Amino acid sequence: MASLQANGITIEYEDTGGADRPAIVLIRGLGTQLIDWPVALVETLSGAGFRVIRPDNRDAGLSSKLDAFGAPDIPAAIRAARNGEAVPCAYTLEDMARDVVALLDVLGIEAAHVVGMSMGGFIVQRLAANHPTRVLSMTSIMASSGSPDLPASTPEAAATLASSPSDPDDRDSVITHDAEVARILGSPGYPEDESERLAIAAARYDRSHCPDGVGRQMLAVIADGRRLELLGGIRVPTLVIHGRDDLLVRVEGGIDTAARIPGAKLELIDGMGHNIPLGLVPTLAKLIAEHASASGAR
Repeated sequence: MASLQANGITIEYEDTGGADRPAIVLIRGLGTQLIDWPVALVETLSGAGFRVIRPDNRDAGLSSKLDAFGAPDIPAAIRAARNGEAVPCAYTLEDMARDVVALLDVLGIEAAHVVGMSMGGFIVQRLAANHPTRVLSMTSIMASSGSPDLPASTPEAAATLASSPSDPDDRDSVITHDAEVARILGSPGYPEDESERLAIAAARYDRSHCPDGVGRQMLAVIADGRRLELLGGIRVPTLVIHGRDDLLVRVEGGIDTAARIPGAKLELIDGMGHNIPLGLVPTLAKLIAEHASASGAR
């Protein structure tokens, strides 16, 4: 792994594959890290001829923590959003999109294929809309348009966002909590056993545990709101992937996203929830690689 200075912050990243290959940038979701991407997915995409770049988002992993902004007030942000008021946040998803552009600048990459899941899907939507010359193709996974007409998360899934470990200062408590969240949001058609969920939760905790950073990312998501007009302006080749069994971002969110982007392709996957289990890696890698290859370079 390596780090660099870009857009005023430190960005930690992993770069797999030669610099002469077309680049694919993988952008993770809320509170997760580059290590959360399955190694098998990275290896498969690299084996297909791509340079695979995985950054840690700001406020996650080993990238910069914006601690100077303090602890986030999530309830106040939710109230502001509901009242149509400006949501106070340390940074926006557009700032996070610019982090990716700055990363490409430093690495000397003119344009890349971008893949984002969940919050990362929101970020790549902004990349494709606002920085189209830097995007060869976009793949938006388990993300939505932000339309208020979409079905809400199931009560159990929604509760995971507000839940906390029984002892936030205890390593084992945090790991157990995160593994339980992964169970609730996971893919029923591709179940992972408890040891797998505990292992990645432990690896994430030991590499970087920053709950305030997760909260600041959440503020950016809340502040982003609706991307309806933004999606209509996207002209880069787009693939939308969504699980039919996603309890957090319901499948209608993926369907709506694809419908709003001119020419977007939509792939709905039975048994897929709000995660990328190992059993789905071959399917997802094939979809991403074929979409990127078909899009080519401009």
